Amino acid sequence: MRIGWRARQPRNPRQLGAAGERLARRRLRADRYRILARNLRTRTGELDIVALAPDGSTVVFVEVKTRVIRDDRQTPPPESQITAHKRRKLLQLAQRVASQQGWSDRPLRIDVIAIDWPTDGRPDVRHYVNAVTR
Repeated sequence: MRIGWRARQPRNPRQLGAAGERLARRRLRADRYRILARNLRTRTGELDIVALAPDGSTVVFVEVKTRVIRDDRQTPPPESQITAHKRRKLLQLAQRVASQQGWSDRPLRIDVIAIDWPTDGRPDVRHYVNAVTR
């Protein structure tokens, strides 16, 4: 799905990450998700976005990965950065936050939103539902 973006491409990794998360939230809202939290920090890590799915009961933990795509070289897709270690960490974080928030009785899932941001065009946003499982 392509989502319009009027701003210039971010210049540094921090700006790129923040801009990618804004695009991800915009995509989720367009798909009728309700954002519950963003950049939720715990002692063991951070969850980019926590949302309520359109079904009204599923709590979705969303990891956002954004990469600049340059024409002059091959850039691996952002979703390739979800390593086995990252998957384990996301599962632990989701379980801990669900327990702390009293969501243990709700359906839970972990999604990934990957964003390719070309140097000369609009970002391409891909949403992978239930991308991280046990």
